Amino acid sequence: MRVFVTGATGLIGSTVVAELLGNGHTVLALARSDASAHAAEAAGAEPLRGALADLDALRAGAAQADGVVHLAFGNDFSGPEVIAKNVDEESAALAALGEELVGSDRPFVTASGTPLAPGRPSTEADPVPTDGPVGGRGLAVTAVLGLATRGVRSTAVRLPRTVHNEGAGGFAGLLTDIARRNGVSGYPDDGTQRWPAVHALDAAVLFRLALERADAGTVWHAVADEGDRVRDIAEVIGRRLGLPVESVPSSTYGPLGPLFASDQPSSSVHTRRALGWEPKHPGLLEDLENVRP
Repeated sequence: MRVFVTGATGLIGSTVVAELLGNGHTVLALARSDASAHAAEAAGAEPLRGALADLDALRAGAAQADGVVHLAFGNDFSGPEVIAKNVDEESAALAALGEELVGSDRPFVTASGTPLAPGRPSTEADPVPTDGPVGGRGLAVTAVLGLATRGVRSTAVRLPRTVHNEGAGGFAGLLTDIARRNGVSGYPDDGTQRWPAVHALDAAVLFRLALERADAGTVWHAVADEGDRVRDIAEVIGRRLGLPVESVPSSTYGPLGPLFASDQPSSSVHTRRALGWEPKHPGLLEDLENVRP
């Protein structure tokens, strides 16, 4: 299968591209810069120059492909306006990609986030959030899944709060960055909040399985660790960086403070049974041992 991939050179995208190429697929990779184009070529993919806001490039990529995997998203969470802009940009991109695929029965796999289910781990049956700092992403993903009624084999792979590789990535990576800046490895409230996590290499396998096998309109959870306590995460980071570990105000995390402070474990029991997906790589706490001072 020839697969058009957005976000192909990011932490998750690079592993997805390698997984696809390693399993007999070819990849057309959206590349927003010369550096991204060179990285895509070095990985064995064919680059297509364009940014996520370049809707004509997105349509051209989808038109040339047997399937689409969407992973690109602006990772600047510095303020509400920036987050809203990133959400709007992605929503327009998903709409453009979807319209190009209507009536083709081609697969369209998009990334989403695991939802919050108060008092228990969330499951694939729970709806995605449509409020909060990135609630607009939930609306956009819901629209993608709705394309199942219009001849698109659309599916969503829900990613947990941390997708990690060699100690980097996700909310845990943000905790590390903030700890370096502030001189304290912090956690909100009492730190008993739980975050789900997955290694990027395991997530990549699930994206491939969804592309190859998933029925239209289905959702899947790329969750390996059901829920690691935020304090445990902060303690590993603090030890690796040689910093004190302390509770800090949720405002430390800016617009993402409410998300950082919430208890949000998640399950992947259905995903494992239905698609035969089984995570094999190190869990988050073990992987954070790779954080360098």
